[in-house]
Amino acid sequence: MELLEIKDLCKTYGKGENEVKALDKVSFSVPKGQMTAVIGPSGSGKSTLLHILGGVDRPTAGKVFLDGQDVYAQNDHHLAIFRRRQVGLIYQFYNLIPVLDAEENMTLPLIMDGRKPDPKRVAEMLALMGLTDRRHHLPSQLSGGQQQRVSIGRALFTSPGVILADEPTGNLDSKNSAEIIALLRKSNRELEQTMLIITHDENIALQCDRILTLADGHIVNDVLTGQGR
Repeated sequence: MELLEIKDLCKTYGKGENEVKALDKVSFSVPKGQMTAVIGPSGSGKSTLLHILGGVDRPTAGKVFLDGQDVYAQNDHHLAIFRRRQVGLIYQFYNLIPVLDAEENMTLPLIMDGRKPDPKRVAEMLALMGLTDRRHHLPSQLSGGQQQRVSIGRALFTSPGVILADEPTGNLDSKNSAEIIALLRKSNRELEQTMLIITHDENIALQCDRILTLADGHIVNDVLTGQGR
């Protein structure tokens, strides 16, 4: 089943001589449960693609469908709800709220959506992230790897349709990077969580099921790695 479908996606910045095509008629689909790496040089359109798939930045043209829903056919209010419920975002620099502890940061999307976290779900996610004994620690009391675990737990907590990760190990050392990718892979395997990961690290890309290569706003290569189920 194709969970994510992208059709002729375009994003243009500026006009006339200053016009830049960040994405130019990009099309691909992602089946449910696939872990896909998106690679390419700086300026290739990777982050623009991620922002559009996450409902953060509207495309100039083209369509994005998530589980059959036309994402950008929605108004801004419903698009905000879509982001909270259907997309989990993981960033390089964690984006945690300094005055909230690990548990509060992890459950924040649910609370912002006006829903009460299920204590059982909280305990399960803390255990999965290896943070049970750190649940009441503030971000300043956590290591970089632990902070990224909180951000992953936050992204996974609402069981979104897709997880989008932008250089999730870019701010970590090699040991923590390996642990974070192993954790993402475990979540992908055990929870059947669909993931797209932007990375410059070839070793990370090779651990994914599929590698999409972008250059100058186009997909120039699309290969399966043999890591799939």
